[in-house]
Amino acid sequence: MLTSHVTWPNLSRWSKKYVPTDIRKAQRNKAFKWSAILFTGFLIVTQQVYTYGPLTVFDKRINSSPKPQFEGLGGFILRRLDDLGLRGLTATVLLLAAAFIAWKFKTWRPLNLAFLSLLLLNLVVGASKLLLGRTKPRLGIDLLHAGGMSYPSGHASNAVLSWGILAYLIYRYAHVDRYQGRLATAGVIAISLTVCTVSLIRHTHWFTDLLGGLFVGSALLVAVIAVDRYVPSKSQLH
Repeated sequence: MLTSHVTWPNLSRWSKKYVPTDIRKAQRNKAFKWSAILFTGFLIVTQQVYTYGPLTVFDKRINSSPKPQFEGLGGFILRRLDDLGLRGLTATVLLLAAAFIAWKFKTWRPLNLAFLSLLLLNLVVGASKLLLGRTKPRLGIDLLHAGGMSYPSGHASNAVLSWGILAYLIYRYAHVDRYQGRLATAGVIAISLTVCTVSLIRHTHWFTDLLGGLFVGSALLVAVIAVDRYVPSKSQLH
């Protein structure tokens, strides 16, 4: 997701700081296409939640299933893993890293992308939470428009978008190779799935909350990347 599948013939030829406009357009169009597909997934999950569709059957099944109990050090570690999707933590790490990259490469682009991603995330996820008002699974009852803030999961969307943008900035500005880019993508996936698993264990979110959060976070991540790939930057080689 963080790397482009567009084949670049003899990249070494492009020794200057710009990638040709036609390649950027191809990258942008492909990214926007995937963003639309992912956002459609978010809308489908939202429809299932709103109508209590078949997908919500998994919510009750997973929420009522026995889960391991973690006390002491195990519980502490579990909470710290959950914090990997915490808005304050992820936003702070992203902004600090973006500020450092911006300072090092003498460009506002990393900070602009970081602020854009956080703005979009809070607008879309925040609005969805307020409109649906879904209750938390710990209450043992699934109600909409009840003043809850469960759907979509902010932890899941934060994990995907914030760590994803951070990995993307490092990939673009550190000029790492595609293999390292794939490792960064795998790291973001691992963090996101860890956050979702911990949320299920701790009963902080329904299954569909997390699924919707992953979809919307991924859609916004790819959309921000699409914007970045289309607008030229002297500070990027890739």
